[in-house]
Amino acid sequence: MSDIKKLVAEREAGEQLPLVFGHAAASGRDDLLVSDRLAAAVAIIDSWPNWPSPVVILTGPAGSGKSHLAEIWRHLSGARDIRPVEGAAAAQEAARGPVLFEDADRDGFDEVELFHVINSVRENGQSLLITSRSWPLSWPVALPDLRSRLKAATMVEIGEPDEDLLSQVIVKLFSDRQLNIDDKIAFYIVQRMERSLAAAQDIVDRIDRLALSRRTKITRSVAAEVLNRLYRQDEQD
Repeated sequence: MSDIKKLVAEREAGEQLPLVFGHAAASGRDDLLVSDRLAAAVAIIDSWPNWPSPVVILTGPAGSGKSHLAEIWRHLSGARDIRPVEGAAAAQEAARGPVLFEDADRDGFDEVELFHVINSVRENGQSLLITSRSWPLSWPVALPDLRSRLKAATMVEIGEPDEDLLSQVIVKLFSDRQLNIDDKIAFYIVQRMERSLAAAQDIVDRIDRLALSRRTKITRSVAAEVLNRLYRQDEQD
């Protein structure tokens, strides 16, 4: 039996295997949902190149919108992505124009290389945007000069999303898939989900796939089934 046939056989009775399509979320400036938690971050992105310091560090939890803001700034400034590690010539790249270093706390960096990048940005009148899930003070930085440079950077934090924003995000995520849902369904989901944008993305994907597999509209009962499956599994784990 082929892998596809096995997968179909394992699905619950009455469900069909949906085709898998990629769904690119709209990531332009006009697609950004601005709330109080995002206001400071949006303001700093919009104010470029008139930043209060050459280096801006944007922090927030996974799925909080950092990547969306970084993409907006990349488009606005023409910034190039860098990774401050040995042999990457990141400091030379920083001398030529704006640079973006994403997920600093997750992917790591060479302390000396990042120090040189920041110096290059400052000396050449360029800009550096760093994104991270945690504040730089919590990074395991041993180099005193780098710690000093990080303290001098402009820090902007994105807070946890509230119910209203999560409802808007869920509606937008479905809209990115050319699907319109009732606001009441979005609110129902928000009341029962983990409060994070990453969770919203996962839940929307699961609901869409379940509705596709059954060739049905997205209803409250479909959403309830996905939520029950998801969080019952979490409890068992």
